[in-house]
Amino acid sequence: MHFNLSEVQEKEIMPGYHGKMIHSDHITIAYWKADKGAKVPEHSHLNEQIMQVLEGSFEFTVNGVTGIYGPNEVVVIPPYAKHSGKALTTCKLMDVFSPAREEYK
Repeated sequence: MHFNLSEVQEKEIMPGYHGKMIHSDHITIAYWKADKGAKVPEHSHLNEQIMQVLEGSFEFTVNGVTGIYGPNEVVVIPPYAKHSGKALTTCKLMDVFSPAREEYK
């Protein structure tokens, strides 16, 4: 399989979070543009998640521990861990999910 991100249709998954999703049988990669102030409410899921900040400043809470992350910082979220976030600036983020996020397909 081959993808060109410029040709992948963007979806607004939640208010202020615009994502381009790439799926394989076992992994989903999401490239996000997050509007300043956009929030991800606390939630959990069966997927292991790795979040990387590509641009901007992002506040992220995992299991009650909050940090502020910038470019090149990576957070690993275990399956079923409660987590939430907020874009402190306009951000570009990348998430990797395993197994693939079926609801994003």
